[in-house]
Amino acid sequence: MLPLFQVDAFTSTPFAGNPAAVCLLTKELPNATLAAIAAEMNLSETAYVSLLVPGGGETSNAATAGTTAFEQGTHFKLRWFTPTVEVALCGHATLATAHVLFNILHNQASAITFDTLSGPLVAKKGDNNTISIDLPLNPCAPDVVANYEETVKVATGGLPVACVEYSPSSKKLLIRLVDSVTRAQLEALTVDPEQLRKTDLTNKVRGVIVTLLSDKKPYDFISRYFAPWAGIPEDPVTGSAHTVLVDYWSREFGGQTFFHARQCSPRGGDLVVHLDRSTNRVVVGGATATVFTGSLNV
Repeated sequence: MLPLFQVDAFTSTPFAGNPAAVCLLTKELPNATLAAIAAEMNLSETAYVSLLVPGGGETSNAATAGTTAFEQGTHFKLRWFTPTVEVALCGHATLATAHVLFNILHNQASAITFDTLSGPLVAKKGDNNTISIDLPLNPCAPDVVANYEETVKVATGGLPVACVEYSPSSKKLLIRLVDSVTRAQLEALTVDPEQLRKTDLTNKVRGVIVTLLSDKKPYDFISRYFAPWAGIPEDPVTGSAHTVLVDYWSREFGGQTFFHARQCSPRGGDLVVHLDRSTNRVVVGGATATVFTGSLNV
């Protein structure tokens, strides 16, 4: 039996934000089993966390100590699976994992480091029961709409487009809508995920961000995110997408580095985002809420 949790990230109340499953690996499991569990959970991401011993080696000693190793450790290995593939970076499932360690298992560390496919990521407790995670910046650069004509058409439903930018490190396409488009129009946007997936079969685009300048505080910008190429029709709230968004909007705001953002999916969620250009890192913060705790019969 493996400890299993479901946590809603970027929300202070259950049944909003972005849900993630978090599984404590107290024993080694083959990749096929990890993929099967993620498909069974059928959430945008399932996170698998295991303890690392000094020197970086992975250990299964937690099996004999229950959750004690997770309650006391400060250095963990973390992997993320969608229902169809393993991914290199997932912000909300990292936030959810930190919530399990800090708030459910009461790990007293001031900071926890996760070794991931995107390098080491650090999670810290914040004010007002929030958690922040340190992620790599994924820069984007201006591109031409004509290069993604069908993708843009399907992703925006014909709403007028101001510009597009592409992030090669994350394979995300950012589409900014003109300022006359309202939040209500963005929220009402309906995207056919299979039609969107078929617009790019080259593996160049793995996710599409549709973003808009916010006309109401406290938000600086708002967005939605679609990733059918990774088995995610729409991701409710996406930390990794904001490692691209903050690069774009920082330039648009004349070098501003601190933002309040809203992802306007039907579930919706709030993020605080800080860009550090000197280190090319992005700190993404938000609230979290436990939905359930249980065990997995594996």
